[in-house]
Amino acid sequence: MGVRPSRVRRLRARKAIGNAALAGAVFAVGISYLAVQKTVTLIVEGRPEAVRTMSASVGELLDAQGIVLGSGDLVIPSPATPLADGMTVVVDHGFAAASTLPSPADEGVWVMEGMPEPHTLLAARSIETWFSAGEPVGSSEVAAVRVVVMGKDHDVLTNAATVRELLSAMGIEPDRDDRVLPSPGARLEADARVRYDRIERRVREVEVPIPHTTFTVYSDELEPGEERLLRAGLDGLMLERYRVRVVNGEVVRRVVLSRTVLREAVAAKRLVGRWNATHGTQVGEASWYSFAPGDGLTAAHPWLPFGTVVTVTNLANGKSVRVVINDRGPFGGRIIDLSDDAFARIAPLSQGVCQVRLTW
Repeated sequence: MGVRPSRVRRLRARKAIGNAALAGAVFAVGISYLAVQKTVTLIVEGRPEAVRTMSASVGELLDAQGIVLGSGDLVIPSPATPLADGMTVVVDHGFAAASTLPSPADEGVWVMEGMPEPHTLLAARSIETWFSAGEPVGSSEVAAVRVVVMGKDHDVLTNAATVRELLSAMGIEPDRDDRVLPSPGARLEADARVRYDRIERRVREVEVPIPHTTFTVYSDELEPGEERLLRAGLDGLMLERYRVRVVNGEVVRRVVLSRTVLREAVAAKRLVGRWNATHGTQVGEASWYSFAPGDGLTAAHPWLPFGTVVTVTNLANGKSVRVVINDRGPFGGRIIDLSDDAFARIAPLSQGVCQVRLTW
């Protein structure tokens, strides 16, 4: 008994559907394999090779290729970098002095530094030899850059695209006071020079001594030139507040904000046998002020009687001026405040203070 034509057609249809399903499954597996498989270029010691791989990272690729890394080997990009289709990986042995600085993983930026200059040139040339301009190695094109960080030179290879990315990869995050040249947003070019200076502004407080002066009394009771200490001197203490500008750890500018006397200096007192008719002498620091009472050659002294005529001699240049005491002061360790006219006779007003000897 023969098979009916309708049954033959049903059997053939089922077979065709089965074959189509099998072909679809094979096709899907192939597509999935192709989606996972990557084609990368691997350069080992300057020799390029196209490699098809299913490795997920640079490190897995090197393991699959049987490449064992030493502590001083150079790998660009780093072994932890995720592998992508079309990526290029460079491996060079013998760069014992090289080091790869950590960088933010989301940027994929790396910096390799510390190689002697011939090795740096070799690495750069091995990259340039096999790739046209602008071809990426890792995630961006490689540039040899000199970075001066706080006065110290660093010759580096990096795939950073901007100055900001480069500094970030080196662990440097400039703030608004720091100086970066060129600007952080500038594009990096081959053989570029980048400079970073750390700038800080601080307020410092420093205790400084106030030197004591010596008050001399001349006496006819002693032999001429004989000396006798009546009271020992004591240095005072002053608190000075400064605003300082610090560049790379060094103070380059200092501005005085205030001075506060914590302890007044106590003048030493001595008795000296008289040689001549001079009544007394004192050595210390003189200042000047423009609001002196009266006019002309006057001065302020803490205790000399008003009307006393004092000869003031600048110890630095020998110039002298005679003044009349008509006011009280000064304070803060100085022994006399001269009127501006009197001070100008022995020193420039811009000098502010000078060391003098008083005789009266």
